[in-house]
Amino acid sequence: MDIYQALQTYFGYDEFKAGQKKIVEGALGGKDVLGIMPTGGGKSLCYQLPAILMDGITLVISPLISLMKDQVDSLEEIGIPGTFINSTLEDNDINYRLQEIRQGNYKIVYVAPERLNTYAFTRLVKDIKISMVAIDEAHCISQWGHDFRPSYAEIPKFILNIPRRPVVAAYTATATRLVVDEIKDLLGLRDPLESIIGFDRPNLFYQVVKVSNKLSYVNDYLKNNFQEDSGIIYCATRKTVEAVTEKLNLLGYSVVSYHGGMDSESRQKNQDDFILNKVKIIVATNAFGMGIDKPDVRFVIHYNMPQNMEAYYQEAGRAGRDGEPSDCTLLYSPSDIVKQKLLIQNSTFSEKRENILYENLQYLVDYCNTNDCLRSMILEYFGEDSLEAKCHNCGNCVDNSEMVDITLEAQKILSCIYRVKERFGVSIIINVLRGSKNKRILEFGLNSVSTYGIMKEYSEGTVREIIMTLISMGYILVTADKFPVLRLSARSRDVLNGNERVYHKKHLLQVKPSSSKSAKAAHDVDFDEELFLELRDLRYTLSQEKGIAPFMVFHDSTLKEMAAYFPQSKEAMLAIKGVGEKKYESYGQSFLEIIRNYAQKNEKKERRPFYG
Repeated sequence: MDIYQALQTYFGYDEFKAGQKKIVEGALGGKDVLGIMPTGGGKSLCYQLPAILMDGITLVISPLISLMKDQVDSLEEIGIPGTFINSTLEDNDINYRLQEIRQGNYKIVYVAPERLNTYAFTRLVKDIKISMVAIDEAHCISQWGHDFRPSYAEIPKFILNIPRRPVVAAYTATATRLVVDEIKDLLGLRDPLESIIGFDRPNLFYQVVKVSNKLSYVNDYLKNNFQEDSGIIYCATRKTVEAVTEKLNLLGYSVVSYHGGMDSESRQKNQDDFILNKVKIIVATNAFGMGIDKPDVRFVIHYNMPQNMEAYYQEAGRAGRDGEPSDCTLLYSPSDIVKQKLLIQNSTFSEKRENILYENLQYLVDYCNTNDCLRSMILEYFGEDSLEAKCHNCGNCVDNSEMVDITLEAQKILSCIYRVKERFGVSIIINVLRGSKNKRILEFGLNSVSTYGIMKEYSEGTVREIIMTLISMGYILVTADKFPVLRLSARSRDVLNGNERVYHKKHLLQVKPSSSKSAKAAHDVDFDEELFLELRDLRYTLSQEKGIAPFMVFHDSTLKEMAAYFPQSKEAMLAIKGVGEKKYESYGQSFLEIIRNYAQKNEKKERRPFYG
């Protein structure tokens, strides 16, 4: 069987996504590989397909203990024998599985990094042929990444102890160049074949919204967008998670919570209910989501700003894994910056790492305050070229708000920073400009500088907003310290001298103009919605009978193609993207029966060709 036959037979596709073929062929050719691929880019196929064709067992090292069962269930649904080893199993279960692995009954084994160097597992490794070791979420090995896991330090030692070194494959969705270099170095990848796919996710609509009442905004959003679909709301603290969950439940929404302070059974139940579509919304801290395979999350709302762009990109990227239009909304308020700085200050990281964290936080603050294309800012962060023109699919690019001249306000702020000799942070500058009689202002004698009180008619929030805008535009620099200091950049001179004007949006609150229906029309095939709903009901019934998530049966995109082309034979059904031999064997006849009855009743004919 060649790679295209395996792709069609097991996964139901006749072509690879960008970057996949290169990785698959590299691994099959015996080369180490490194895949930096965005969420939804098909990382798992890059190790699952070679695993089928290789002679031996593929070990997948993953930190996602709570999701390993779902991943193994998904493999079984497409006909690939797999199992997992982690701390959720009793000793007798582990021993049984180890024996089954020795007997060659599995092609893919998921294992938690904490189990790698245990006595039982190291003995197992000497008794079996390992064809490939795939490291999922590989950024966790880097101390410069946003989600460093100490247990990942065990991986290099484990690989060195394998009697015959296998192919080593590393995958992640988020990594700066610094993190990529450390992944290669720490894992000891040997001249790896790299496939770094662009970080752009065209189906995602990014927006930053500045509101005084976040809960009111969320309520209005949920009333008008994706009412029948799934979404995630991220909060910075457990307390906020619980408060938001309680209030949304009182408002009548189908919602559960998830955070590290809950007992493991409650967390697992809430996660399962969300994945199985028993509830629509999950409110969570960043403890939730890494490796979540749910493809039909239609919106991700960040109730609070996360700590850096990598975390934001990964969390927001859990929307729209199936390629369908989805929303990523960040609700921004200056108080979020204070919360994130406190988290950094209370950490035990080295001074060097702390400084990097402050710099990364500042980039996200700039993102929240820029008037430029949000998509371009994301691409620039990960080292890619920004878009040449507007993307027309982010809050800034669709915002037609009037731009007002704030040059005079900018000059006052820049002059104040200069007058206090560039020695203070945002709060002190605001207090000086607004003429505060704060004890610290008087102690430092800042009430005597010429800029004292020259913006007393402005609210604190407005002055802070303009300062943040000037930072994002590059007129003000911020030191990477626990207590950041504002300094003037070379560009500020042109504004102070009156040679450059500064403009800002008159209306700061920009809500997406529609509930994504216009975007959906552009992306979807022309499908029969009534048939789609019937197929979705059948999918839900079948998934409940088997105790698996609906998307493990078929993705929405597959059902929409069925509802567009009305396949009425096995041959036609196998031409639908996402329908492989095993899936057809398990579910094909049930779906064909629905389609045939509907087509006969509504005089619909099978459409061909399906593609091209």
